[in-house]
Formats: sequence, C-alpha cells, structure tokens
Amino acid sequence: QVQLIESGGGLVQAGGSLRLSCAASGRTFSRLAMAWFRQAPGKEREFVAAISGSGGRTYYADSMKGRFTISRDNARNTVYLQMNSLKAEDTAVYYCAARSASYVGTYYDDHEYNYWGQGTQVTVSS
Repeated sequence: QVQLIESGGGLVQAGGSLRLSCAASGRTFSRLAMAWFRQAPGKEREFVAAISGSGGRTYYADSMKGRFTISRDNARNTVYLQMNSLKAEDTAVYYCAARSASYVGTYYDDHEYNYWGQGTQVTVSS
C-alpha cells in the first residue's frame, strides 16, 4: 500500500507561482511512476504531468508545457510540481498519483495509477 500526502496548495494571484509537494510512503519510491492530475469544479479530472521512477522521463499536458515542471527527489520520497505563470483556469484541486511500476505507461490515463492522494486546492485569482 502506498500513502500519498500533498501539500503546497493555496491562493495566488494570476502570474504567480506555487510549488506542490507529494510525500509518499509504503513502497520503494523509485519503483513508482508518479503523476499530477487536477480537477476543477464541474469538470472531469485531467492529466497535468508525469514522471518515471528514475526521473529520467517527464510528460506534460500541452496546456502546461513551459509553465509547469514535475520533478522528484527519490531520497526524500517526494514528487514536486512547480507551477509558474499561473492563470485563473489553473484553479483546481491537484492530486498526486502513483503507479505500481517505474515506467509511466499511458501516462495521461488516470486508470493507470493505483494510488491517489487526498488533493490540495490551488486557487488563482485574476
């Protein structure tokens, strides 16, 4: 079993930055591919970014490329999402997800992920 705890959400003005963290426990962290998804009110959950177990491969949704950066520190069992140039439409609950494999597979499909955090709210004011 893997436990995921997100932190770092909050209220920020448009154009600002936030860094989300997700601390994992319960498995060898480097054997888990990790991802971030988000869900805005009234909308379906959508893929944000994914990273392989080694951190060598990263993937992004098109709308996040150039603004968001996913990274991980396997020594700290933590994955990060650095979000820059935030827009009002980035407002959502952001979820950390883990896959029981070090490779990302179909990284944008939330069914690929076995474990989920409770989510952290990000609100961007315009």
